[in-house]
Amino acid sequence: MNNHLDFESDSIEKFHKIIREYLSKEKESSDPIHRQKLSKIFHDYIIQTEDESYTINSPSFGGKVETMHNSNGAITESFEKFVKPFKESYFLNNNIQKDTDFSYSKDIAILDICSGLGYNSSAIIDEFLKNKGKNSSLSIDLAEISIETLAMGLLIPSPIKNHDIIKKAIESKLIEEDFAKLSIEKTEIPENIDINIFCEDARKTVQNLPSNKYDAIFLDPYSPAMAPELCTVEFFEELKRLIKDDGIIATYTLAAGVRFAFIEAGFYIGEGPIFGRKSGGTIASIDIKNISKNIPIMDERTIALSDAGIPFRDQNLNHTSSEILDHRVDERSKARHYTRISSAVQTPIFLGKEIDDEKLKRRVFRNLNKVNIPDSQSKEAYYIIEPQENHYKEPSIKFNSKNRIIEMNKRLLNVIKDNTLN
Repeated sequence: MNNHLDFESDSIEKFHKIIREYLSKEKESSDPIHRQKLSKIFHDYIIQTEDESYTINSPSFGGKVETMHNSNGAITESFEKFVKPFKESYFLNNNIQKDTDFSYSKDIAILDICSGLGYNSSAIIDEFLKNKGKNSSLSIDLAEISIETLAMGLLIPSPIKNHDIIKKAIESKLIEEDFAKLSIEKTEIPENIDINIFCEDARKTVQNLPSNKYDAIFLDPYSPAMAPELCTVEFFEELKRLIKDDGIIATYTLAAGVRFAFIEAGFYIGEGPIFGRKSGGTIASIDIKNISKNIPIMDERTIALSDAGIPFRDQNLNHTSSEILDHRVDERSKARHYTRISSAVQTPIFLGKEIDDEKLKRRVFRNLNKVNIPDSQSKEAYYIIEPQENHYKEPSIKFNSKNRIIEMNKRLLNVIKDNTLN
């Protein structure tokens, strides 16, 4: 069994072909032996993570391959990055004290985008069933574009017992799509849990879902470089329509362009739980009360001032990944030195600082001079970053990362336009 991360870039594409071959044989013969053989073959493609749950590599995107989950623990990541923020939001909005016995007394609706192997949904099912209320229910809508990935969710060893519930739902979807034939999974879906799976581009899915439905949206695509279509301003505007006023969006990414896209779509943003790396992902909400932790101060500055903060765009929600990426490259190029500071050598983070390294100093000053900032400790520099003087304060309607980012961006434009500090 593989437990390392050095697969050939096309290994999963090859396995997709094997999946189609064996499940086609299942349909032709109605013999469960083909799925059993497929499960054994699948063990050569899975990767064991540190919590002993498994993940897989992504298909190759432009020669790039990523694992679906954090190597520190695939199922642990689901609980830490997605279930934990939802639970904190639920506690807050229902006035429940932490570390107390409680039950979910209200119906819960979750949207799981890029559901992959079904780990995030199985984690929220596990959380719900451990604390279920007498009459409460859980509704989960999963969106996954790849039917082969859904099939792998059926084949992979369950990291927790309640993943078997997701397996049953996946099997039913595969049969509905005429991709498989046999109902082999024995686990029944509880009556108080409703699971719907959409096997299509999530951009199509979200446009057909009802407004103001979801308590939480788990946004778990591959990196923005691999799936920019799910990180755009326009896609986030659709998510804003779907989320309840007190709901949250949780995503692993901390990319500056993604965070600015959330802001442009009308969300407050904060840092999510830290797991497996030094920084947390992103929490977005229409309600500032759901934001408990500010975006790090230098990240705020990069988002607001650097061309790295230029968001992804997909005006009609129908562009290809490469078109979205190319458009952003063009927009960043046009913004650099005109409406944004160059991201080269992380120039904005040096505002207000003395720079000892002479070579670095020359590069930073050259970038600053192009936007009418004389040097890193000029009055212009301090004027632009002045809003961050309240960064130490807890997020509130008055003091928050969103407002600071917007204000710093506005001040930079003032300086660029006419070098006045009005």
